[in-house]
Amino acid sequence: MYERFFGFAERPFDLTPNPRFLVLMPGHREALSNLEYGITSRKGITLLIGDAGTGKTTLIRAALERQPNQVHCVHLHNPALARTEFIEMLAARFGLSDAAHRSKATLLLELERLLARRREAGETSVLIVDEAQSLPLDLLEEVRLLANIETNEDKLLSLILAGQPELADRLNRQDLRQLKQRIALRCELRPLTEQETVAYLAGRIRAAGGTAAQVFTREAVALIARTARGIPRVINVLADNALVNGFAAEQRPVASHLVAEVCRDFDIAHVAAESSAADEVVEQVVAASVQHETPRESMLAMERVSAQPDAGRADVQPAEPVTAVQGLRAKLSFFQTARNK
Repeated sequence: MYERFFGFAERPFDLTPNPRFLVLMPGHREALSNLEYGITSRKGITLLIGDAGTGKTTLIRAALERQPNQVHCVHLHNPALARTEFIEMLAARFGLSDAAHRSKATLLLELERLLARRREAGETSVLIVDEAQSLPLDLLEEVRLLANIETNEDKLLSLILAGQPELADRLNRQDLRQLKQRIALRCELRPLTEQETVAYLAGRIRAAGGTAAQVFTREAVALIARTARGIPRVINVLADNALVNGFAAEQRPVASHLVAEVCRDFDIAHVAAESSAADEVVEQVVAASVQHETPRESMLAMERVSAQPDAGRADVQPAEPVTAVQGLRAKLSFFQTARNK
């Protein structure tokens, strides 16, 4: 729709979990390494925790794509099933017999033989349970039993449990202690900092063939970062709809008032500024963007918060929590650098 207008080869902010658009921040890079290690080394259960929209599914798919050997993957997206439905689903996804659909004992016997054959052939089998915080208690017990399929040397089935923080809370229950003890690796995805949000936007724009400084103004990026609170899915929704608005208004780069329209349409509240000084700066730059320019007064206000040399780099972590003022520094530095290039 808007791809040609902004110079994209494809849309950069689709909500599908496409690993090609994965922008690796330090936390994501660490989690990806853990997932890859858990799969290749047959460690049993790997736990991936993250709020809704932080990129768990995308990261899992990226880890699977990086495997050197053939990987057989069964991905359960909706685990809110009864026990009999869970058995039927496993039998169907692993290609087992009709008898395995009806009998848990038959399923376990056939599954163990299948996994052993694959191991001898140098192949890996992975069971991914997404939205695992919704698993009923009896299905969590079934997962524990699947983790027991093993030889003397290693596990025959790698399991990845991906879920929201409620999953970690459930695993602390006394009646789930045996399952928790079988978790060999644990990784967590946290919301992006404002610096990382800038790098995330730029990375996805580059992956789509665009140039960041020609797509959004600094003020628009500031507003997206403050509103999305570091959740990649929300960033994608805001950015994609802002691009639609920019295309309709024939405005390039997209200014902050178009982002504000999207926020109103989706009833998304803005993040409260952490200081009155930051509020004044944001108000000035947003007002300036409506006029499609940044007047000297606003630039002077921006200069008062100065730029950070490392802003926008994905491999840089702030030593202290990022404030609204620090976030503005990051945005200014990144987009000024991009425009100078």
